[in-house]
Amino acid sequence: MIDLTMDPIQRDKTAKLCGEKGILLPTFREMRNPDQVPAYIKDELKSIGLWDVHSRNLYRVTWENEPVSNGGGYTGVNYMEIPSELTGVKARIIALVGKWFPTGAHKVGASYGCLAPTLIAGHFDPVANKAVWPSTGNYCRGGAYISRLLGCESIAILPEEMSRERFDWLANIAGETIATPGCESNVKEIFDKCWELKGARGDSVYIFNQFDQEGNHLWHYEVTGPAMEKVLSKEMKDGDSVAGVCLSSGSAGTLGSAEYIKELYPYAKIGVSEALQCPTLLSNGFGGHRIEGIGDKHVPWIHNVRNTDMILAVDDEHTIRLIRLFNEPVGRKFLKDHGVDPQIVDNLDLLGISGVCNLITAIKFAKYYELAENDIVVTVFTDSMELYGSRLKELTEERGGYTEVQAGRDFEILQQLTTDNLLELSYTDRKRVHNLKYYTWIEQQAREIKDLNAQWYDRDYWKSIHRQVDKIDELILEFNEVVKRYS
Repeated sequence: MIDLTMDPIQRDKTAKLCGEKGILLPTFREMRNPDQVPAYIKDELKSIGLWDVHSRNLYRVTWENEPVSNGGGYTGVNYMEIPSELTGVKARIIALVGKWFPTGAHKVGASYGCLAPTLIAGHFDPVANKAVWPSTGNYCRGGAYISRLLGCESIAILPEEMSRERFDWLANIAGETIATPGCESNVKEIFDKCWELKGARGDSVYIFNQFDQEGNHLWHYEVTGPAMEKVLSKEMKDGDSVAGVCLSSGSAGTLGSAEYIKELYPYAKIGVSEALQCPTLLSNGFGGHRIEGIGDKHVPWIHNVRNTDMILAVDDEHTIRLIRLFNEPVGRKFLKDHGVDPQIVDNLDLLGISGVCNLITAIKFAKYYELAENDIVVTVFTDSMELYGSRLKELTEERGGYTEVQAGRDFEILQQLTTDNLLELSYTDRKRVHNLKYYTWIEQQAREIKDLNAQWYDRDYWKSIHRQVDKIDELILEFNEVVKRYS
């Protein structure tokens, strides 16, 4: 449960600070349905850039931003369908597009879902506390950005081998940036740095660990899930069915959206992927990989494993080769020459590296279940290639210029993906994965065994978190009323 016990004195102090800076907080209802955002705020947004450090951009923490860099309104959920000519499967694969969030990734939503409840309940003091955002990339970017918008100091923690774009951007947004040893897979090093900071700075730091924050799960359940629902309502035809939601594990926050869809469509399955080079969920494995955005070597605390139907491992070499196919001019020409809709090809930069991973996951899922034309698989393109330009340059330096021959080989990879390295979960498989949480969260991170058991045995555990959204919205509205008294 998210702690919503009230400290009214600190809450009012924080509201006063927000009032002096003109900061108002959006409710979950407004993020889910931005048509409910007050008209005067919509008018103000017309003169504000999507990535501007401006508190009104809190109201752009939604899937429905107009896809423009400056002054946009709300024009419906951003999504795209990847055609069979590209995927090689009959099933329809539809993905939400995260590029049109501030910072270019949907992680700003997860970070808002974590920080906002602490402000409205008076647990976080913007004067005395610093918000610490441990992450493998986009979450700490989102956390640093949301912190700035809410008038809070931040510390971003991420592995030193993450893309240069992340570090360059954080240099201007985060109060501090700490690079920990290793790559995408080195999550424990991030956790260790949090304990080190806590030991050195005590209560002056407030750790928002995306892997165990219920606010991360709740935001995706309440905002991303309904966004998927809107797209499905628009796209489904008579006879169509929702076969499943396929997402990489990552922090497991986005899986909250899959929980929402599975409640609406009980026959839908949830497929969760990870890197083949680090198959922790699949086979208790370990290793390093290059799929930025899906940190691993553990099972996230907020992953409802009991509700997961399939685990799929994705070869990071496939993701690396496909970002070249999708973004190099030679690759795009090859795709167009081979019958892929030019409009789709010209928008393939909407898939970042983890987005390509999610696409591969959906394809493998569709092949395993032999899905047909009336089956829909939903996924998410978390970010875009806007955040990985340096990776393309590095690949050119490493492998040479991209050629038509190479494009043909990479297209074959996509068309000939197989159903190896996956597992349809039985009850005992699920429990085996769930039990892995013990070693990270009980032994290392001081969580309680009773809570670990409750996640498995208490059928109301996750629903009790979902039911908190109305209370959070009520507290946000109360907070905003106090803010207005000081404006």
